[in-house]
Amino acid sequence: MEQLLLLLIFLPLVGALVTAFTGNAAKHVALVSAIVSLALALVMVCNFIPDASTQFVVNCPWIKDLGISFHAGVDGISMITVLLTNVLVPLIILSAYQHQYKSANAFFALILFMQSGLLIVFTAMDAFLFYIGWEAALIPIYFICAIWGGKDRIRINMKFFVYTIAGSLFMLLGIIYLYLQNPSNNFDIQAFYSLNLDSTQQAWIFWAFFVAFAIKMPIFPFHTWQPDTYREAPAPGTMLLSGIMLKMGIYGVIRWLLPIVPAGVQDWGHIAIILSIIGVVYASVIAFTQKDAKRLVAYSSIGHVGLISAGIFALNVQGMQGAMIQMLSHGINVVGLFFVLDIIASRMHTYKIAELGGIAKQAPKLAIVFLIILLGAVALPGTNGFIGEFLLLIGIYQYSLWAAIFAGLTIIFSAVYMLRMYQNVMLGKTNELTIGFKDIKGSEQVVLYIICALVIVLGVYPKPILQLSEASVQHLIEQVTQKLTSVN
Repeated sequence: MEQLLLLLIFLPLVGALVTAFTGNAAKHVALVSAIVSLALALVMVCNFIPDASTQFVVNCPWIKDLGISFHAGVDGISMITVLLTNVLVPLIILSAYQHQYKSANAFFALILFMQSGLLIVFTAMDAFLFYIGWEAALIPIYFICAIWGGKDRIRINMKFFVYTIAGSLFMLLGIIYLYLQNPSNNFDIQAFYSLNLDSTQQAWIFWAFFVAFAIKMPIFPFHTWQPDTYREAPAPGTMLLSGIMLKMGIYGVIRWLLPIVPAGVQDWGHIAIILSIIGVVYASVIAFTQKDAKRLVAYSSIGHVGLISAGIFALNVQGMQGAMIQMLSHGINVVGLFFVLDIIASRMHTYKIAELGGIAKQAPKLAIVFLIILLGAVALPGTNGFIGEFLLLIGIYQYSLWAAIFAGLTIIFSAVYMLRMYQNVMLGKTNELTIGFKDIKGSEQVVLYIICALVIVLGVYPKPILQLSEASVQHLIEQVTQKLTSVN
């Protein structure tokens, strides 16, 4: 079955090359490629055995002199992110059907190229390969934002690029140091897990990796690139950043940081939890003041990611399982929210909340799907957002009651500012701008109906997703606990 993983990783790259040399049919070619990738991912899920083993393993020598291999595989943790990537990319491509992009072939080719880089990140079992995928995913989103972004895209995009490159360099230094400490002289993840590093070494590696991952998520105070970048990026770019790319940072913490430097996490993880919870409260307070709907959702995302981060660093099964399913749920919800706002902006040419109102009267179908997605985002019981945030709060509570109380504010705050935004945008009286609003149709309906179905189905029956990652999460927690016990 190793051929299946190779095909899954490289099919988007082949699709990108074909799309790049396709004319007016570029979006159709890209969509077909993304749908085939989704089909392959579903085949992989159906053949996946939900235990703690790594499956569909590919391990081919690449640069023998340096001990670098193309070593990739999938366990329950990476299966969630692989599934998320392959579910969202076709929806994001289809959401772009309503726009006419200049050089559309390049635009859609970059999306597929990014998909390939993301899949390398989520399956890499070699640190050098992981770093290659990490950078490969950054390059296309940089050009997507720089070429097709808003008026202030150059300045904003440069800030985003500097932040992420700086974080990547910290991580690269950490990877090189681990390689030099490895007697096997390779970048294999299991060899890194087996290293006996003292507390000082683990502290340095912790911060080198944490800074890179914290920037990507992002969590406070490494978040300042995010709201402006989300605001200026074209809608598909914002969806890629928020729905999938920030999960690279979360996944990096789970896959690389926790098992390699457990003592560093034990010594410094409380700082990460404090920063995460500060981000929850800070982002929620800032969201209250936003007059721009897209920026409001961007700050909301920071709050939800802060909750996920705190749950991970609590180092227990409930928090980790909550993080796994919430990665999937957050990706689905945030893509839906940004798509709804893109539909509104494409018709009204504004994201300003005060300039909108009464849209529900003109577009009842949009009003219903917007409400369903929004309720998922605020974690209403019975929606996909509930089970993840519930498990996260249990995990954080096991770490600290006060941490759980402050982290729980994200649920209360988000319900208030999101429902207030919905009321101001969709309800009330129509005005001169919104009186002619057209309801959703065609590809817009397809994307939003699929997202709404996922919100409801995952909320009512999350068990299959939880089962995918359960054994791997338990194994990870046991692995970290055993290392800490042996050290202490």
